[in-house]
Amino acid sequence: MAERVIYVECPRDAWQGFARTIPTEEKAAFLRQLLDAGFDHLDLASFVSPKWVPQMADSEAVLKLLPPPDGRDYLAIVANERGMERALAAENLTSVGYPFSISETFQQKNTRRSVKDSWPLVERMLERARSGGLELVVYVSMGFGNPYGDPWSPEAVVDFVGRLRALGVRRIAVADTYGVAGPERIHEVLAAVAAAYGAADLGAHLHSRPDPDEVRAKVDAVLDAGVRWLEGALGGVGGCPFAGDDLVGNLPTEVVVPHLEARGLRTAVEIEALAMLVEAATLLKARYA
Repeated sequence: MAERVIYVECPRDAWQGFARTIPTEEKAAFLRQLLDAGFDHLDLASFVSPKWVPQMADSEAVLKLLPPPDGRDYLAIVANERGMERALAAENLTSVGYPFSISETFQQKNTRRSVKDSWPLVERMLERARSGGLELVVYVSMGFGNPYGDPWSPEAVVDFVGRLRALGVRRIAVADTYGVAGPERIHEVLAAVAAAYGAADLGAHLHSRPDPDEVRAKVDAVLDAGVRWLEGALGGVGGCPFAGDDLVGNLPTEVVVPHLEARGLRTAVEIEALAMLVEAATLLKARYA
């Protein structure tokens, strides 16, 4: 049997920057389409201040409209303990994701908290998540470099992941928040982390220009490092505004999933449904972005 890859579809990441609010029922209807097509890991909501991310203000309502997870993973992003409180009270949620940046500058921008002050927060959030029956996923943002000149090296990423592992964080994804890491750097970083702590429960959240060859090369870099958890979004929608390149977005699911299959790996996704889902995702962007 072909080896299984965890593929996380990220509509939350795709939608959060849209200028116009997507109606709650439209969000839920699209998410149900994803579930019907076999997507079993969804980054679909966030519990952050509506002042900063108004698109996600209805996350509780969206979750209520979804079927029970029944073995699937429904993840929402949280940035502080107030967000964790909302997550613990929400229906159907299975995981919370915390963006934790190696870059001091970006951690301050993104969470208004220093890296130093974030470590005890992660400990508290891990305890709260476990007691509430949720899994904590930590996204190591700016994990492949940063545009601010903050200190960075593959060794620093290894050390960062090691400290998270020591705290008891099981699921960790290294994120190319800046969106410019090439395949060589992606492989270098992930291979170093995998060599130190194993590739199990290690993921990669990458951004890319929409060139299919570039996307496939980045996916190959992840796979060749032994990592079997990738993330993206249909149509490559969303991504990182920090790269200074409007063409940089999430890895396009319709390129990644067939490439995984071509490499002899399997996901839960129905390949035949991808074209219809890309059309639906693109329509939402046209209406509301």
